[in-house]
Amino acid sequence: QVTVLYFARSAELAGLRSETLSVPQQITALQLWEEIIKVHPRLAVIQDQVVFAVRQEYVLLGDQLLVLQPGDEVAIIPPISGG
Repeated sequence: QVTVLYFARSAELAGLRSETLSVPQQITALQLWEEIIKVHPRLAVIQDQVVFAVRQEYVLLGDQLLVLQPGDEVAIIPPISGG
């Protein structure tokens, strides 16, 4: 189980700021995103713009294998607008 943290637009789309999800211990970043989309389909609209932060390190959505430990935090970081 990991804690998924939602920020900014991802929190708006998911309708919450955090939740606990059960996912495989070894999973690619893209597979993890697909698991999250199953729970919150509205998040699909930001897929091309989002990055994860796993244990406070940025991870792009792709084939990178994540080895998650129980209690790890996965932050969903959408694009931040501003100037």
